[in-house]
Amino acid sequence: MKMIQEFRDFAVKGNMIDMAVGIIVGAAFGKLVTSLVNDIIMPPLGQVIGGVNFTDLKLTVGSPIEGRDPVTINYGNFLQVAFDFLIVAWAIFMVVKMLNRLKRKAAEAPAAPAAPTTDQVLLTEIRDLLKSR
Repeated sequence: MKMIQEFRDFAVKGNMIDMAVGIIVGAAFGKLVTSLVNDIIMPPLGQVIGGVNFTDLKLTVGSPIEGRDPVTINYGNFLQVAFDFLIVAWAIFMVVKMLNRLKRKAAEAPAAPAAPTTDQVLLTEIRDLLKSR
């Protein structure tokens, strides 16, 4: 019973929920970047370099066996995934950089003045009473 209680405490912690949200958003962001690369960036880039589709680039290993597909090293897929990774890494770097800048500005912002101490409040009241006489 204690283990179930510990698991419940672990699962409902704020950090665990934040992490789950981050993973879900990250997965959706990954799909978005993959679509951006595959559907928007790579077609014009392939056209510029001679109509090459990176995912079609492969190296056939050995002689094809009759009735079977040839064995290939699909280095084009690797290039595509590496390009996707670079874009995702760059985007995350920019987001982290922006968040760090915002945190730095918040830390540099002047803090609100401290609340007056009891002595200061009493002295202020005495001053105001003396002024009113």
